[in-house]
Amino acid sequence: MIDAALLPLQRAMMQPPAEALAARGIRADQVTVAGFALGLLAIPALAFHAYWLALALILINRIADGLDGAIARIKGPTDRGAFLDIALDFLFYALIPVGFALADPARNALAATVLIAAFVGTGSSFLAFASIAAKRGMSTEAYPTKGIYYLGGLTEGAETILFFSAICLFPQAFPILSGLFAAACFVTTVTRWLMGWRAFS
Repeated sequence: MIDAALLPLQRAMMQPPAEALAARGIRADQVTVAGFALGLLAIPALAFHAYWLALALILINRIADGLDGAIARIKGPTDRGAFLDIALDFLFYALIPVGFALADPARNALAATVLIAAFVGTGSSFLAFASIAAKRGMSTEAYPTKGIYYLGGLTEGAETILFFSAICLFPQAFPILSGLFAAACFVTTVTRWLMGWRAFS
């Protein structure tokens, strides 16, 4: 919902470190993979109740997600990079609830399952819209530098980071917070269905 508004600030913050990394020959794909690998370590951290460590790893993953795009804009974006970025992002989002389910199966498993289903809804509607938009040659003014058509919604990247931060800071509230966020994700999914229905009619 607020990603487009935050985009100029994000780019300004990411540009200096991206230029430094690009000057040392670091490629965007390398940052994407490294960020994903470090983010995966949040799952065992969550399982062992190391919530502050998990939060740090999640934030590192999200910073890498911004850095890879900034490096790509310097060195030149590629279709492979765009594919890798979005594919790993959606998998990462779905794996974080697994960590909470492992931490407390009796309390968190059902909520984690509902949340993963909600993420499937937002991810599939996003990618389905993007694939048809690409077929039709559509573009979006809000995200002109994205590798694929970026369809917004109530729950975008910024909201997801805030949610992940909240459940790491207040892990006992995971069932309630995840239920609320899952509901917001389902709203996003339905609005994207409606947008697709209208745009492609």
